[in-house]
Amino acid sequence: MNNYLANYLEELRNKGSVEMAESIEETSTKFSKEHLASLSFSSWETGLLFGNVQAGKTAQVFGLACSAANYGFPLFLLLTTDNVTLQKQTLARVKRDLEPCGFSICDETDRQKFIENNLKSPSFIVLKKNGSVLRQWYNTMAASGFVKGNAVFIIDDEGDAASLNTLVNSDRFSTINRRLSALMDTSLAGIYLQVTGTPEAILLQSMISEFRPSFTCTFKPGKGYLGGDFFFRTPTPPSIRFIDSESGKTVDEGEDGLYVALLHHLTASAQIMLSGGDVCNFVIHPGVRKSSHASAKCKIIDAKKKCRDGIRTGQFEKDLKEEYRKTNPKESAERPFNEILEQAEKLVTEDDVRIITMNGDNDTDSSKYEKGFNIIIGGNILGRGVTFPKLQTLYYTRTAKRPQADTMWQHSRMFGYDRDPGMMAVFITGILYRLFTEINITNDSIVTQMEKGLDTIQIKFPKGLAPTRKNVLDKKRIGFLVGNVHYFPGNPGNKDIGKLDRILLGFKEREFAQVGVNLLLEILDGIIPSEDFDQKGIIDALHTVVAENPFAQGILIVRTDRDVAQGTGTLLSPNDRKLGDFFHEEMVLTMYKLTGKKGWQVPGLWVPDVKLAGDCYYYTVE
Repeated sequence: MNNYLANYLEELRNKGSVEMAESIEETSTKFSKEHLASLSFSSWETGLLFGNVQAGKTAQVFGLACSAANYGFPLFLLLTTDNVTLQKQTLARVKRDLEPCGFSICDETDRQKFIENNLKSPSFIVLKKNGSVLRQWYNTMAASGFVKGNAVFIIDDEGDAASLNTLVNSDRFSTINRRLSALMDTSLAGIYLQVTGTPEAILLQSMISEFRPSFTCTFKPGKGYLGGDFFFRTPTPPSIRFIDSESGKTVDEGEDGLYVALLHHLTASAQIMLSGGDVCNFVIHPGVRKSSHASAKCKIIDAKKKCRDGIRTGQFEKDLKEEYRKTNPKESAERPFNEILEQAEKLVTEDDVRIITMNGDNDTDSSKYEKGFNIIIGGNILGRGVTFPKLQTLYYTRTAKRPQADTMWQHSRMFGYDRDPGMMAVFITGILYRLFTEINITNDSIVTQMEKGLDTIQIKFPKGLAPTRKNVLDKKRIGFLVGNVHYFPGNPGNKDIGKLDRILLGFKEREFAQVGVNLLLEILDGIIPSEDFDQKGIIDALHTVVAENPFAQGILIVRTDRDVAQGTGTLLSPNDRKLGDFFHEEMVLTMYKLTGKKGWQVPGLWVPDVKLAGDCYYYTVE
């Protein structure tokens, strides 16, 4: 019997990718144990594979596919973004990596090849998420005599991008979403695996959506990966170079930001060239408008002229030396400054540094920046699916009135494996850096929650930062709780007043107490909420806090003999509200034991008032 996973791992090890093979084997073994071993071959399951941007998701997906083939899956569909170049690149990689393992690989036009193979060997089909392409393959699969009774494994790469229903709030289905549902209908059983580095839109699908994952899995990036925890952390790493949002000047030097970024690119390019390398890239992302791309191109041309003029006056040598001092190559021996200067002067005077614009008017093949020393300028096209080798410099100033976390994170093109950490430079405003830091915190939280196996993954973002676009979220079934806002049930019950008394009365003499969040969870578990109190959302938020930190602390305030009238719109006394509001970054639970004289049905009832931590939105889904 062909062992597809063993074949794939052997191919990787033979190519020298030993650490990657070990990571894939670990992910695939866990996936097989938790999802394939117990799979029903008469129903569908939807899952989510969450991995860091540019951290090797495709290689991991191939491992999962090989594991599924070992468990009897004979048909695989890999769906790419609706981009011809990307689909062809993916197809070439599938042929290179999976054809030697025993798969029959099909392009979009290979429908006859698929029929003739008749699942003698597992078929692996690479398709764009294009309405016409998906319709043709639906017809082919539905008309076959063998698909209906066999399990299908659909891998939806960037599953949050084009697959979700953008008409959900109109009670209709968008074209791609409808086509994908139809593909699943061609078989009785299968796995629909959504793959992305930005899972917010997927995790916020309503409970009734067939695109909401019933299981989640993640994988750890390999050695040498530079991701969110490298760039967006406290204290701020030296690779981050702040620029003023108004003047465009660097905060430290007071120089034009693009000029300093160009100096860094020349320094990194010279170091790489002198060490035997043949590529170094610099990406400028000024915004979505083509006018901003044209403006950035003019400014970088001016910066190149400033360099050339500075060579004659000696200013270039002075400025480059300052930039040279800030680099610390890790992947190669640091070259002497005189060599760097000579090489940088040659690069800028002989125009060996090319300027490439990538947008709707100038779609550029990847071969243009796979070699050479390039400056790439663009907007949205610099996001999903585009990988820039040896990207050592990023200049990011794109702003939005209501920024979206998943869109911003997809712009993190500096993430990857082939970057030299000692020569990275990200030029960014302070506001944008804080937003990226918040996104990284949430992503780390999502990974932790998945690893803990929580049934509900809680997503939290600061006010002003949306998790994703509105048109894929069912507004009737999604809500949020706001941090530092008080919530209490208007007509609650208690499961066991005596038990709550035993827990709470020992705290009644204190103004407040610092307690573990686990205790707050136990207290809330004793409350029977009324419909006006989202107890599940609150408990999910607290479970998230505990998953991230088992020792997490909160504030408990206990008051007894409270003569509060029911239905007044407020529960707390002014002093207790003021006390709770003093704790801005902690979750506060205030428990009132009521006399029951003013409308409450049960004497001695305990009523909670909850204030979640921080100026954040905690998203909830029904």
